[in-house]
Amino acid sequence: MATLQDISVAATINILSALAFLVAFAILRLQPFNDRVYFPKWYLKGIRGSPRRSGAFVSKFVNLDYRTYLRFLNWMPVALKMPEPELIDHAGLDSAVFIRIYLLGLKIFVPLAVLAFAVLVPVNWTGKSLQNIKDLTFSDIDKLSISNVPTGSNRFWAHIVMQYVFSFWTCYVLYKEYKIIATMRLHFIASENRRPDQFTVIVRNVPPDPDESVSEHIEHFFCVNHPDYYLTHRTGFCGLWGTKVDAVDHYAAKMEKLCEAEAAERERVITDPKAIMPAAFVSFKPGGEQLFVLKLSNHVILQFG
Repeated sequence: MATLQDISVAATINILSALAFLVAFAILRLQPFNDRVYFPKWYLKGIRGSPRRSGAFVSKFVNLDYRTYLRFLNWMPVALKMPEPELIDHAGLDSAVFIRIYLLGLKIFVPLAVLAFAVLVPVNWTGKSLQNIKDLTFSDIDKLSISNVPTGSNRFWAHIVMQYVFSFWTCYVLYKEYKIIATMRLHFIASENRRPDQFTVIVRNVPPDPDESVSEHIEHFFCVNHPDYYLTHRTGFCGLWGTKVDAVDHYAAKMEKLCEAEAAERERVITDPKAIMPAAFVSFKPGGEQLFVLKLSNHVILQFG
């Protein structure tokens, strides 16, 4: 049976492995070639530039600043103390959810551990079942397990009741956490700009149809089975009646008509002398002298002002 030494060795291996992965993550995130991997949101916002664009050749791949390695774990307490809205804006929704997963483990296992040590450990320790078995080698650790409870003892009721308590608490915490994360995700999506990928899925393995193409087959399937959600459009008044057409094709045709009307209006304005104002935008090549532009603008004002 297991001994205290066996448990200590297993715990040491797990703790050292976790620390090794944490240190590897903290060091890899400092390297320039991983910068876009660990800070994609900052690149999308345009508030961070690639460190590989400047500096020596080696510094484009390896961070040579030793001071960053001395404080490479400082981000952890900052991330834990940062309010969730600020963390989402700073590092993204996935970072906030990732931290909540770690905190979820503490919410589940800390109360269960306290309850197990307060109820189950005394019940098992005082069972004295292992002591009554001849020629059996066991340790004090084994006395803490359910194997020390005699067969048919009423002490098993404690394990049954605690099993229901553990299951209820775990399901309750998971439900509450899932509800919070789902609400966070909905708020995050609602606050972002609308993108086609938010309303689009890929449909694979479409079965062949001898009478329809793949596009027609998919359109027919969704129009029949999911008419309320498929992207379609009615051409009648307020969409209440009329021919049902594909919304993308319908609005693409309307945009094309608007572009044609815009081009016609632009041509009319250009050829109409009354629509032309006596002013113009003049741009200069990059690197020109600002003083020259300022003098030129003053000269133009004096000439035409």
